[in-house]
Amino acid sequence: MEKSAQAFRTISEVASELDVPQHVLRFWESKFSQVRPLKRGGGRRYYRPEDIDLLRRIRSLLYDDGYTIKGVQRLLKEGRGRLPQQRLDVAAESALESLRIVSARAEAMAARPLPRTGPQPSTTTPRAAMLDLHKRREIESVLEDLEQALTQLRTTLKGQN
Repeated sequence: MEKSAQAFRTISEVASELDVPQHVLRFWESKFSQVRPLKRGGGRRYYRPEDIDLLRRIRSLLYDDGYTIKGVQRLLKEGRGRLPQQRLDVAAESALESLRIVSARAEAMAARPLPRTGPQPSTTTPRAAMLDLHKRREIESVLEDLEQALTQLRTTLKGQN
C-alpha cells in the first residue's frame, strides 16, 4: 500500500527515494538548518513533504549542478535555491482544505439549536431565531477573515518567487 503524498516518511524511506545513504541525510541536517525533520521517541526522524522537497533540491544542486555545500548554503540563504511553485501550491491547498473543514463545522454548529436553560418553548421564539442568525453571521465573518488571510498568504508566497 502506497503512502499519501502528504504522509510523513522515515529516514530510510527518504534515503531510498533520493538514492542517498541515511548518514548523508543526517549530515545534511547538520549543514542545512532549513532541514528540520520531526524527531520522535528514540530520536527517530520523520520527514514532512516539504522537508523531502528541500532535500531533493539540495541533492540536485550538489549532485546534478555541481555546487559545493557552501554554495548550496549560500543559495538557500539568498533565496535562490527556492523550491518550485508546486510546494507553495500544496501549502495553499492545505490551507484551503482547512478553511473548508472550518466552514463545514461552522455550518454544522449554526444548524444545531442552542442549548437552553429553564422552560423549553414548543416552538422557536423570534429571540432564539435572532440568536441563531447572530451566531451564523459571526461564524461567516470569521470564515471571511480566514479566506482573506489565505488570499494574502498566496499573494505573499507568489511574491517570493
